[in-house]
Amino acid sequence: MDAALQLVEAEGFDALTMRRVAAALQTGPASLYAHVRDKAELDDLLIGELCSRVTLPMPDPEQWRAQAIDVCRQLRDQYLRYPGISRAALEATPHSLDTLRINEGMLAILLAGGVSPQPAAWAIDAAFQYVGSYSVVSLRRNPEEDAGGRGIDRAELIERFRMLPPNRFPITVAYAQELTSGEGHERFDFTLGLLFGGLTQATS
Repeated sequence: MDAALQLVEAEGFDALTMRRVAAALQTGPASLYAHVRDKAELDDLLIGELCSRVTLPMPDPEQWRAQAIDVCRQLRDQYLRYPGISRAALEATPHSLDTLRINEGMLAILLAGGVSPQPAAWAIDAAFQYVGSYSVVSLRRNPEEDAGGRGIDRAELIERFRMLPPNRFPITVAYAQELTSGEGHERFDFTLGLLFGGLTQATS
């Protein structure tokens, strides 16, 4: 797993193959199958390893939303360290106990906050899907590109919005600044704030 993670960190998830890992270990691919069944199992183990690095708090009924968002931030940071690896989490059902530990911890946090089990479970699923998708999209250094693949910075994107026909796009033209706003992970925090903020405590 160390060899696989080093490969992903250096070259991205697309570079991860059984053959490449075997080469890094100076052996043949057949040797790896004595330890893992296939690439899918390796992917599952890698996601489990990243999840094992996430610190789960003691659930606090007064801070449960902040705690849930913090767990998601930690997971995001692990995914971003290994470019593209969150695709493995999005494409398969987790089997690793380390991965399931995160789900258990998140459920404990939301239940401590008084959220009913079903909406808690659905919110956790939505949050993990968002973390994985956000991490994949964040790989792009320039989130917008022109037809030639040239990166567009925010100022240029604002200008392009403002040059749209105002009779067809009056709102986009008026709010070009707001549509392109957000520094660092501000949008990440905003989205998770909406998700967990929309959960209500169960009534007795």
